[in-house]
Amino acid sequence: MSSANPRAVGQPLAITQAGETLWLLPERALWWPRLRTLFVADLHLGKAATYRALGQPVPAGTTDENLARLTGLLTAYPTTQLVFLGDFLHAAQARTSSVLQALTLWRETHAGVNCTLVRGNHDSRAGDPPVALGIAVVNEPWPVPGAKTFLACHHPQSQPGHTVLAGHLHPVLSLRGLGRDRLRLPCFSVEQGQIVLPAFGEFTGGWRVDAAPGRQLYPAGGGAVWSLSGTDVAPTGLR
Repeated sequence: MSSANPRAVGQPLAITQAGETLWLLPERALWWPRLRTLFVADLHLGKAATYRALGQPVPAGTTDENLARLTGLLTAYPTTQLVFLGDFLHAAQARTSSVLQALTLWRETHAGVNCTLVRGNHDSRAGDPPVALGIAVVNEPWPVPGAKTFLACHHPQSQPGHTVLAGHLHPVLSLRGLGRDRLRLPCFSVEQGQIVLPAFGEFTGGWRVDAAPGRQLYPAGGGAVWSLSGTDVAPTGLR
């Protein structure tokens, strides 16, 4: 880790993609040092509030937890641009007064950071963030400023001649240990021309990603991100 980053709360892993150095963060985000840009995917803010509105007894406080983690990253990494890779709000029911108030206070605290949302499938139902938050909203694929060959998307996709940064899948993997031990962790899925970020949101599920030729999985857990060999991943069917 760079000594210029003394307040980071976890141990990132630097990878090289298309000639650029990118940091995979254990907080389930991606940091691009050259561009001073932070990428996060799938916050699903207000998801718990949406479930409570439907009568489901789920805990409160996930929005505050998500925003506190974002604040921690913006404190630890010198960020001028924050890019949300889709699914910022979970649904229309997520636009409660408490969620919007928390967002307003968070945005006021970080008014100096340029924020951009690349619309995802949930954003089409939840609607764009309130204009007062000062979050630019764009459609995918969105060219990353300062990096001609990188595109910010929500949905994983192939874009010839480009590297896509995406979310949507909420990738997780299962590790196998001694005996019948299994450990399920969020992960980054990296292939030629594409990086899929794990879901940043606290109240989200995950989609199992298996090892495959040309695909490298980087689990995030225990305050670190690390690289695995294919033999570390539990085989298909073992969940």
